[in-house]
Amino acid sequence: MSGSVEAARTYHQQYKGSPAEEYIRARGLGDVADRFGLGYVGSALTGHEHRTGSLVLPYLRPAQGPHGVATIRFRCIADECVRDENGNYLAPTQKENHRGHGKYLTLPGDQPRLFNTKALITDSPFVVITEGEADAMVWESVGVPAIAYQGTSTWRDHFFPALWGFKVVYIIADGDKPGMEAAEKLAASLPNAKVIVLGDGHDSNSFLHEYGAEALRERIGL
Repeated sequence: MSGSVEAARTYHQQYKGSPAEEYIRARGLGDVADRFGLGYVGSALTGHEHRTGSLVLPYLRPAQGPHGVATIRFRCIADECVRDENGNYLAPTQKENHRGHGKYLTLPGDQPRLFNTKALITDSPFVVITEGEADAMVWESVGVPAIAYQGTSTWRDHFFPALWGFKVVYIIADGDKPGMEAAEKLAASLPNAKVIVLGDGHDSNSFLHEYGAEALRERIGL
């Protein structure tokens, strides 16, 4: 999207010491924040004023260059949505309370995309697919190449060919009915797919928080 490189750079410069950094650290992902160029809307660019206070997720292109950011997405991290009555972060162990609005905002006119496409050119016989950017970052934090799609309705058929060359594509099923159905539907169109259910309602982030990196890697046989 036009302007994404400037926006990503501007908001990444506002990340250090911000509420977004605190939030990401609370989710156990502080060590990979720089790798993904995460940002924070403290001082908003024109047209982004309504996203002030949001976490920024850049969609980085592997080759970088002058068009190295395909797009950005905003994620709500407002205290009333992500903290409990005692001021503690709900995630990764509890559901957040985003009422009256979605957790994410995509730029107007943008199309569904895959997050962390660098994983698709990593020298690996396998790749992990998650629903949501944070869970892809979780797998990357434990040394496993991972991409993410943006939600159950955002997968597109033209994403498939990029996955055909892997020996195994591990599709991580979120621990709810829509997540399971989405994973099974995706696997039905990928002959090299294997659905991984983390169990007990876990997503990748909550599983990592409770059981640790080694246990998460073991779920895909590493």
